[in-house]
Amino acid sequence: MTSVPAEKPAASGRKALKLGLCLGALGVVFGDIGTSPLYTMKECIATLPPSERVEGVYGVLSLITWALLLVVCVKYIWFVTRADNRGEGGIFALLALSQVHDTEPGPPPKRPRPIGPALLVILFGAALLYGDSVITPAITVLSAVEGLRGAGGFFAGGHAQNLIVFITCGILAVLFWFQHKGTEFIGAVFGPVMLFWFAVIGALGLWHLVESPRILLALNPLYGVNLLVTHPGGAATLLGSVVLAVTGAEALYADMGHFGRPAITRAWLWCALPGLLLNYYGQGAYVLEHHGAAVNPFFELVPPGLPRMALTVLAACAAIIASQAVISGAFSLTRSAIQLGYFPRLKVTHTSAELAGRIYVPLVNTSLALLSIGVVALFGSSDRLAAAYGIAVTGTMLVTTLAFFRVAQLRWRWPLWRSLGLCAFFIVIDAALFISTLHKFVDGGWLPIGIALAVIAIMHTWKTGRAEIREKIYSGATMDLELSDIAKSKNIVRVPGSAVFMVATPKGTPIALLHHLAANKCLQKTVVLLTIITEEIPHVDDEERMTLDYLGEGVWRATGRYGYMEQPNVANICERIVHQDVPLNLDATTFYFNREMIIGGGDARMLEWQKNLYAFLSRNARPVKDYYQILPTRIIEIGLPVQL
Repeated sequence: MTSVPAEKPAASGRKALKLGLCLGALGVVFGDIGTSPLYTMKECIATLPPSERVEGVYGVLSLITWALLLVVCVKYIWFVTRADNRGEGGIFALLALSQVHDTEPGPPPKRPRPIGPALLVILFGAALLYGDSVITPAITVLSAVEGLRGAGGFFAGGHAQNLIVFITCGILAVLFWFQHKGTEFIGAVFGPVMLFWFAVIGALGLWHLVESPRILLALNPLYGVNLLVTHPGGAATLLGSVVLAVTGAEALYADMGHFGRPAITRAWLWCALPGLLLNYYGQGAYVLEHHGAAVNPFFELVPPGLPRMALTVLAACAAIIASQAVISGAFSLTRSAIQLGYFPRLKVTHTSAELAGRIYVPLVNTSLALLSIGVVALFGSSDRLAAAYGIAVTGTMLVTTLAFFRVAQLRWRWPLWRSLGLCAFFIVIDAALFISTLHKFVDGGWLPIGIALAVIAIMHTWKTGRAEIREKIYSGATMDLELSDIAKSKNIVRVPGSAVFMVATPKGTPIALLHHLAANKCLQKTVVLLTIITEEIPHVDDEERMTLDYLGEGVWRATGRYGYMEQPNVANICERIVHQDVPLNLDATTFYFNREMIIGGGDARMLEWQKNLYAFLSRNARPVKDYYQILPTRIIEIGLPVQL
């Protein structure tokens, strides 16, 4: 009797896990770029004169093909995804990796260092993602619903477009409303739906490709070059439409931590890329067959006798998935910005007990909903909306290349010729695509740029203001005070009980404690000074989560460490402290916080409008006590006037 090797079940399990990760990546990572065939070919063909569309389709397809190969396959898949921060990707991963910390010994600088130009550029790339998160749901859902134009009935008259806009706004309203309930159920079907989507669009494209195989000549890049050379006046407009084919490429890198680089690579090469190319070439074949007369070649791919409504419904589902991906990405981006100190504290709700990455940020969700629905109502059609789409995407791509250059130089220590040569090649492509979208500024491209400028103003002001406040509060005499000497002073009465003082830095004596002593002349017998620090890594290992030092006289100093992709949990830190035999009564402990009150007229190195903006943000930011989710009955806040 032959025994079965023990390795086979394990190998089978690993294979199932890999397939599961690939399927999940299809649903989350490739929703945006996977729905680009809804509008890309239509917009590219529309830039050509009707008499030149038959010949021009070869050049259009060539440009789309090589944009996908060079931007997605070479730049992101082959190079950028290698720049991971402990497995996590995205603009903040590059931000953390590109930071160079001063390792010289000595005291910290007396004044906070300003945000440098390189850091500001990277932050602007992050801010552009918010503009992309507004337009992506609008254009994908609107493009999908426009497939109803050929359904007849109510969608055959002159009022059809108004009805389409109304339906789109309704779908977006439901989508954004549903965010507070979490995405566990929808997430379970994302992968299979997108797998079916790529299979369907690939099959539709292949059906037309077989009828006109000569369209495969477009694989030759010379067709694309020739089209640009022979149409110098319209080259920018054409490239600005070709950009639509690679929108969503940034998601490959941003969501790398959820699925891993191998799963994303396999999902792209095995499914997403073949499906996209087959569909684009099928659309090109249809244009050849009908002599350039196609209004929207994507929906025209449906063979006679098959219900076009079915493709419209499937396209709407894929559009919702694409929208969900960028919405969730905006939530994650906001949490990272809050943790790293670039954004005021906002309410962050966890929608899944099992998955820490499933979060909901109400203010961001409401803002995106109002802006996306407003964009649909303002522009009214995917044609007009496409004219505004692309600036944020290409701007982020360009910033990613610049940040990747810093990582290659400062972190990986590549020789200059290697990093500069590679990144110069990418910059030429990114800059050409970015410049080609600048003409869209007056047609609506100002919207994502305006959103990005508003976000970067908030990021820069909040980060600078926090640095100024830390310098004013925690420098000087406060840092030199010895808490153990204060605790054993005869003028201080030690009373039963325990107290936790939340402090911003793991050094010196907290202002809140000094105010408490000055007002009450007493101190609990057990005192913990707790500092929460966000590291420039996505996740902190459990064994490094907390450090605890005994300062004497019943006083401990604890430091909790979290990554920028994690949510601080003060209750968990306190339980760890108790497990270290600290007599901390969690049911009766009082938590002390500072409540900053911003006053103008100081010498802070901030412009006057920044001081006013910071004061406004500080007044409206979620209080620290709420952010750490501590019961309000166990909290004492101490007012702390700070002059900026």
